Amino acid sequence: MKTVFLSDQTLKNWQTQSGAPLLFREKIAVAESLDRLGLDAIELAPLQQKREDAIVVKTIADQVANAELCLPVQLSESGVAEAWACLQGAAHPCLQICVPTSAVTMEYQYHKKEATMLELVGAVCEQAKACCAVELVAEDATRAERSFLQKLLTLAEEKGVSRVTLSDDVGTLLPAETAALVRDAAAFTSLPIHIQLQNTLQLACANALAALEAGAVGVKVAISGKTALSTVAFAEAIRARGDALGFTVGLKMEELHSDVKSLLKSLRRELAEKRAESGDKGVFLDAESTVAQVAAAAQTLGYTLSAQDVGAVHKALLQICARKSSVGATELEALIASSAAQAPSTYHLESFTITTSNLAASVAHLVLTKNGEKVVGVAAGDGPIDAAFRAIDQCVGYHYELDDFQIQAVTEGKEALGSALVRLREGGKLYSGNGLSADIVGASIRAYLNALNKIVANGDTL
Repeated sequence: MKTVFLSDQTLKNWQTQSGAPLLFREKIAVAESLDRLGLDAIELAPLQQKREDAIVVKTIADQVANAELCLPVQLSESGVAEAWACLQGAAHPCLQICVPTSAVTMEYQYHKKEATMLELVGAVCEQAKACCAVELVAEDATRAERSFLQKLLTLAEEKGVSRVTLSDDVGTLLPAETAALVRDAAAFTSLPIHIQLQNTLQLACANALAALEAGAVGVKVAISGKTALSTVAFAEAIRARGDALGFTVGLKMEELHSDVKSLLKSLRRELAEKRAESGDKGVFLDAESTVAQVAAAAQTLGYTLSAQDVGAVHKALLQICARKSSVGATELEALIASSAAQAPSTYHLESFTITTSNLAASVAHLVLTKNGEKVVGVAAGDGPIDAAFRAIDQCVGYHYELDDFQIQAVTEGKEALGSALVRLREGGKLYSGNGLSADIVGASIRAYLNALNKIVANGDTL
């Protein structure tokens, strides 16, 4: 009985194909889960945002104890060095050399002829081999010239590559054609042959079995992905026909998740529960959350929203979740502040002047307009923002309970925009306001006035 080497491409596919890339904590959790499942290798996406991705790869390398960790490298000396710097802490590191094998890809994407490409690949493989195990991936192998594929596989063996992978990027092979591709490659090299298939024609599982019968020893799978060979589907095929064919897999079938989305959702709810235990409200919303769930989460935070406001917040939530996997209490409050019905500007900011010093209390001078009439407030406070809020209270003639106040930068650089969130409590209700400005004090004043105008519109103040 032969054990099939399974390489999981879930993290690679999700990062490169999904419209909602995983968050840092989610990538780590998925890698840890895949490692526990008994997969032989876990493949990561190539480095794109080098500084951020390097941190992710290094962290995953520290956490993955059993599976081989594979990272693609750019076809250059610097590419190998950068990838190895991230991966060297892994228990079982492997550098992937992904080589275009079709003439079209080589010339139009890489602008190289066959001879130049072979020379480059040889140098990169030699450099990578000095670091750790190396896998050569023959991309688009089904459309490669047979002579070039032979030269490439021969070169890989000469340079000490650990294994080669034949990739069917189009996904239109039939089982007999897949078997023929593997047998042809086996005639060129004695290296272990793996197969990477697309499920375009819903034949990936059948093709994988045909490849194994033809001499392949490894298969690339993914827990999630539209065109990838499903880990679950392949494992079930081996369970049903493995004994007859002489193949088995080392997967822990009883622990196998059918979809990485369910794994992530479970993770996010676990994080929400931990936040709840630590004093947070434990709010968890994602793209699948309903309007009723949004209303319940807002109620948990102390907001009583109208049906129209809930609908607006839900719409904003879906837009956010197209770029971000989920939102918690802080993000939901920002959505409520910015998306719920905006009150008429009863109080409007005309100007403000703040003087602050480490030797004396800060003083704020604010000019507001109410129904066309100017209202002036002057107050001292512990810092410029506290002084500004006190000056607003003086203009209104009433002091409101400040339930929460948050500030953060929403862009980078010296001219970054600052966002402020203010929550005022009045009559047992919470009113949130959001302000945006290049001046964080100005953003805070606008957020306070936004919340104040909602109180006025609701009839809870004079």
